[in-house]
This record gives sequence, structure tokens and C-alpha cells, in this order.
Amino acid sequence: MNNLEYKREFLKLKKEKNAVLLAHYYQIPEIQDMADYIGDSLGLAKTAVDIEADIIVFAGVHFMAETAKILNPGTKVLLPDLEAGCSLAASCPPVDFKKFKKLHPDHIVISYINCSAAIKTLSDVICTSGNAVQIVESFPKNQKIIFAPDKNLGGYINRFTGRNMVLWDGICEVHDILSTEMIIKLKIEHKDAKLIAHPECKAPVLELADFVGSTTGMLNFTKNDESKKYIVATETGIIHQMKKKSPNKEFIVVPSDETCSCNDCPYMKMNTLKKLYLCLKNETPEINLADDVINNALKPIEKMLDISMKHKLVK
Repeated sequence: MNNLEYKREFLKLKKEKNAVLLAHYYQIPEIQDMADYIGDSLGLAKTAVDIEADIIVFAGVHFMAETAKILNPGTKVLLPDLEAGCSLAASCPPVDFKKFKKLHPDHIVISYINCSAAIKTLSDVICTSGNAVQIVESFPKNQKIIFAPDKNLGGYINRFTGRNMVLWDGICEVHDILSTEMIIKLKIEHKDAKLIAHPECKAPVLELADFVGSTTGMLNFTKNDESKKYIVATETGIIHQMKKKSPNKEFIVVPSDETCSCNDCPYMKMNTLKKLYLCLKNETPEINLADDVINNALKPIEKMLDISMKHKLVK
């Protein structure tokens, strides 16, 4: 079958099996356009809470599908490719983090949602890039905090809030690879462009940015801002939505290297229309988690959602 046929058959199966398709902004455009809901980690987590379907097909990476399962333990959650992992989640092994946590017994743990279910069970509250600053600021200034697993996001929050959180030494390879030199070169070549950056980027990149925010935050900024050109320091997948929301604007993605290679997340791009069709047809690969993992990982996620409701955090 070709892609058009895979799409048609997938949509047919989705209706027959009462399934929903959740997709992250970093998926290929064809998958984004098929999704029942598309968003970043915060939006996807909030959406997953209210899903009443029999099957969730998650076009994203492993930790995202795990989160959907934690929020919907009675629903079958499928991930088109189990190898679709995350460099950031992989940078924080649970055994090592447990030892790290013991070194700071008087600290609470705030973990970025881009982590495994096992790390979530070791956390007091979860955050996303869209609400990280507000989640941290919901705690007293004298509260000692471990922030994991992204040191770039944690460092940004420390600088923004004046806090001194202890940071786990993890990174997202897609964002950490973006160089200051390349960005300065682009800013010189495109003097009329604004630089927007994801907080998973390195500190020097963020210091150059006109706007720092989550994937949804950047999308909303380009939609509402008056500028006509943007240098975008994040994964390339969001450009599809930016062009749809602002067809009259120009978007320049910061390349991952000097050969101007696209800054794609290799894991996000592992999902294809064929894999979507096959996973729903065969109802596998399925995400399965032990009951104790689900129960213990759910608590910090619910804490995040509770704080979000109380403080009316923006997606």
C-alpha cells in the first residue's frame, strides 16, 4: 500500500475500534494532519485525562505513551514503534537517579515530563516546558529542589526565578546541539528576524532569544506577534503548524550542524503512516505498566495538573 492507502485504512480502523490518535508537534506533517489532537507535552497530558476511547494511538515517543497509560490505566495505549525513545529520558537512569536523590534527602523532586515512568515514581511533582517556571514558583523560595532530567531547562528556571535548584546532568540532544555561532550567523543574515527558542537549548542560545517558550508557546508567539520572519531554535516538526497558523510569515530553522542538516528528532520521526496502520490493525506494540508504577507515577502528574488549575497556567 502507499501512504494514501495507509491513511485511509487507518482512519477506517480508528472509527471501527473507537480509537483516538494523539500526536506531538514533532511528528511528520502527514501524521499531524490526521491527529484528533495535536500538541506539546502539557497539552497532550491534559487531553489524555479526558479521553473516553477504547484505544489511544500515540504518535510520539515512549515516555509520552507511558504518560497516557498512567492517566488512562484502563485504556489500551499503542505506540507505533517501541524504539521511539528520547535522548533526554535515556540520560536519567532510575538506578543512578535514586542514588542522586539520596544525596539530597531534604530536597523535593520536580521532574520534567520528558522522563520515564520510573523517574516519575521518584518525583514529587511533574512539569512541562510550558509550566515549569510556574510549577517551581508555586513552592516557597526556601524550598530545596532537585530538578531533573534537563539541566538546560533547569538552568533557565534558576536564572529566571533566582533559585538554586540542584540539577540532574541530562540534555535533549536535539536542542543541546544547536550552536550559538550558527544562530549568530543567522541573526546577522536575517536582521529583520526574531529568534525564538525552546528552553531545552543551551544558556547562550536562550540569552540571544527574543522569546523563550514551550513548543506551544512559540507557536502562539509567532501567530500573535507582528514580525514577519523568525529564526526557530527547536525541532523542525513545529514549522508545519507555524506555517498553517501564519502562512504569510517566514520561518528559518536553526540547522543541527554546519552542513545545514534539518534539526529533526530521530525518535519522533520513527513513526510513519504504515506503522500507525499496522499498530492499530494488530493492536500492538502496547504500552503496559505495573499497577504500582501507574499509581506512584500518577501522583506527581496529578500534582502538576492540580497546580495548573489553581494557578490557571497557560498551555
